[in-house]
Amino acid sequence: MKPETRLTRIGRPHGGTGLVNPAVERGSTVLADTAHELYNAPPGKTHYGRMGLSAQSALRDALCEISGADWCALTPSGLSAMTLPLLAVVSNGGRVLAADCVYGPTRKFLTEVLPRYGVEIEFFPPRLGSGIASLMDERVQAVFLESPGSLTFELQDIPAVSAEARKVGAVVITDDTYSAGWLMKPLDLGADIAAQALTKYVGGHSDILLGAALARGNAAERLKDYERTFGCHVSPDDAWMALRGLRTLAVRMTRSAESALKIADWLSKRPEVTSVIHPARTDHPDHAIFQRDFSGASGLFAVTLRDFNRQRTEAFLDALQIFGLGFSWGGYESLAIHCGPQLRRDHGAPDDGALVRFGIGLEDPDDLIADLEKGFAAIAV
Repeated sequence: MKPETRLTRIGRPHGGTGLVNPAVERGSTVLADTAHELYNAPPGKTHYGRMGLSAQSALRDALCEISGADWCALTPSGLSAMTLPLLAVVSNGGRVLAADCVYGPTRKFLTEVLPRYGVEIEFFPPRLGSGIASLMDERVQAVFLESPGSLTFELQDIPAVSAEARKVGAVVITDDTYSAGWLMKPLDLGADIAAQALTKYVGGHSDILLGAALARGNAAERLKDYERTFGCHVSPDDAWMALRGLRTLAVRMTRSAESALKIADWLSKRPEVTSVIHPARTDHPDHAIFQRDFSGASGLFAVTLRDFNRQRTEAFLDALQIFGLGFSWGGYESLAIHCGPQLRRDHGAPDDGALVRFGIGLEDPDDLIADLEKGFAAIAV
C-alpha cells in the first residue's frame, strides 16, 4: 500500500460502529467491570481518561505507524513535545548538547530551566556532524537536534551524530516539525526520539495547539512512563482535529512545497535578495544531506535581503496583503516574519542581510509572487 493511501486508513478504529472517524469521547472516570480490573486493566482498555480515549488512541496509533515508533506521547503544544523528552532523560549532573539552530523557546528552556536542576547545556555548530565526538563524555545524557533549523535551515547529519551519542549512552532527540514525520524518518536515521509540533502541518489549519514525541524500545518506555508521571493530557477534540488533518497531510505538503520552490526560485532572481535558504535547492550547503534523508520538502524557507535594516524590513512586510504576519507555519495561509529579533546563536548566523522567513500555504503561487512584488515596490528607493 502506498504511503498516501495509508494516511487514509491508519488510526481508524471502527469498534463495530461503522463510523469512518473515531468518536470524540470526553470523560475522566472509566468504570471497571470488576474490582480486579481496577488495577489490572485488560489490553486496549484505558483505566482513566487522562491516558486518552478513542480519539487520542487513534492519533497515537496513526503517528506510530507513520514513524515506525513503539510509543507516541501526546502533548498540549509543540514546545512541550520538545521539553517532555528532555525531562524524561536528563538528571542532575548531566550535560545536554544542542544544535545551535534550535527553536527559540526550546533554547530558552535549555538555558533557563534545565540549569536550575543541575544540567549543563552546550550548543554546537549545527553542521558539526561526527565532529561532535570531541564534545562527548560520560556526562552527556542527551543530544538535541533540529534538522533543518526552522529559521536558518542548517541540516544535521543525524546518523553521524547518533553514532557518536550511542558510544556514551546519550539519547538523541530530534525536532522533526519541518518534515511532520512524513518527509523524514528520524528514528530510522538513528535518533532515539522524534518530536514535532502537530500544531503545524498535521493540524494544517492554524486552529489547534498540539505536539507529539515518538520513540522505540527503551526510549519509548522512558517516554511513556514520564508522559504519564508528568500528567500530560490533550483534549479529545484537539486529537480528533489532528487526526482529520492527517488525512490530507500529503496533498497539502506537496502543494505547499511546489509553491515554495517556485517562489524561492523567483526570489533568487530579485536584486534585493542576497541568498535563498531552501534545503531542496542545489545551492543549499546541506543539499546532499537533504537528498539522503528527506523524501521531499516542506513549504518553509528563508531569504536574506541586501541593505535591509529593521525599519525597511518591517515596511516590506507591512506592505504584503496576502501573506499574514504571524508565527508558526503549516496552515493553509502563507506567513512571513523577520527573524532578527529572535535569533540567538553561539556559533554565528547569516550575516549577508536581513533574514526573512516564509511559510507557504495553499494559495496560488502567482498571487503570492505578485504580493511580494508589491512589497518590494513599496520600499523601493
